[in-house]
Amino acid sequence: MSTSTGRLSAFRRSDVSCGSGVSPRFLAAAAAACLLATAGTTRASDDTETANDVLRVALPAAAFALTLKRDDREGRRQFYRSFGANVAATWILKEAFDKARRDGEGDDAFPSGHASMAFQGAAFIHRRYGIRQGWPAYAVAGFVAWERVDSDEHDWADVLAGAGIGIASAYLLVDRAELVVAPAFAPGYVGLTVSGTFR
Repeated sequence: MSTSTGRLSAFRRSDVSCGSGVSPRFLAAAAAACLLATAGTTRASDDTETANDVLRVALPAAAFALTLKRDDREGRRQFYRSFGANVAATWILKEAFDKARRDGEGDDAFPSGHASMAFQGAAFIHRRYGIRQGWPAYAVAGFVAWERVDSDEHDWADVLAGAGIGIASAYLLVDRAELVVAPAFAPGYVGLTVSGTFR
């Protein structure tokens, strides 16, 4: 018994992703590759925008893939609700506010859809599977947000609003802390026990 436990704990220590299916090292490497691929080229702006377009979809796709990898049906239901609420809220706000983009191409700058999608994916991973899997996704989402401002598509208010909507949709609709409150009795003692999972 102790041998198999030792092997299992050694496996978990060596597997940075803790069985999530998407290693934090992989997400960090993907973000670094996108940055390096665009550095020093004459078309850096176009390449960076293309990477940005891919990453805004890749983060929610990675979040959804984690629910499949873990056979997490409840997580999939929560992902659908969170993603749908995020897209709906972003679209409604874009229609309600006619804010011109910094580059002059359109009047749908507020909020940033790229930032809301990227941060919804990152926040879902964090909320559902913990910060060890979430932090690399937040780093990639941060790159997406920074690039939207750097490419003159948005200002920081647009990007922060989009990030806020994405994070809120995950935190309001995904895996809230489950608390169990139960009475506790012992000789000379009466009380309550509180237990739960906090992510």
